Amino acid sequence: MRVHVADHPLIDHKLSVLRNKETPSPVFRQLADELVTLLAYEATREVHTEEIEVVTPVATAHCRRIADPRPMVVPILRAGLGMLEGMTRLLPTAEVGFLGMSRNEKTLEIETYANRLPQDLSGRQVFIVDPMLATGHTLIAAIDYLLERGAKDVTALFLLAAPEGLKAVEEAVGDRANVTIVVAAVDDHLNENAYIVPGLGDAGDRLYGVVD
Repeated sequence: MRVHVADHPLIDHKLSVLRNKETPSPVFRQLADELVTLLAYEATREVHTEEIEVVTPVATAHCRRIADPRPMVVPILRAGLGMLEGMTRLLPTAEVGFLGMSRNEKTLEIETYANRLPQDLSGRQVFIVDPMLATGHTLIAAIDYLLERGAKDVTALFLLAAPEGLKAVEEAVGDRANVTIVVAAVDDHLNENAYIVPGLGDAGDRLYGVVD
């Protein structure tokens, strides 16, 4: 497993505003969208391409385009939806699948309540988007689900990650797949409620409001 912490002044600035508890939801949504687009540049460095010829007004050019099968972007519902547009803006030819996963706040176990993915992901590059990598349980469950359908190349994008979550994912995935994690920052630790510290709070609530 590879971990890439994006290092750019614009990423640092936008993340500082996201962390601020006074930042309202509309601004939070806009900045999350902008931030994931910046992260996507790093995450797509090894996207599969193929050579083609393009006729320009002057001559024939040898170019490269994204190859088939098309990449797949998989937001983890619900918070991952706030990162979807920023990712597909950079990868407009990608297909989109969905995984609905939630954490039981008492047991911290992951429960899958919805999925919309092709049965066969063989040869596909899959990009998971989710704001927070805390315990790592959601990402582990998502990767296992994708591997069962034939995926071997998975890149996950996060705004923030905790060291405990990164360690858990690395131990769980091993060498079963080519997994890359791209994140804006790795924070200090998880608290007793499995929230990232200093973090930015509940990303889903800050994106869309509190759900009772």
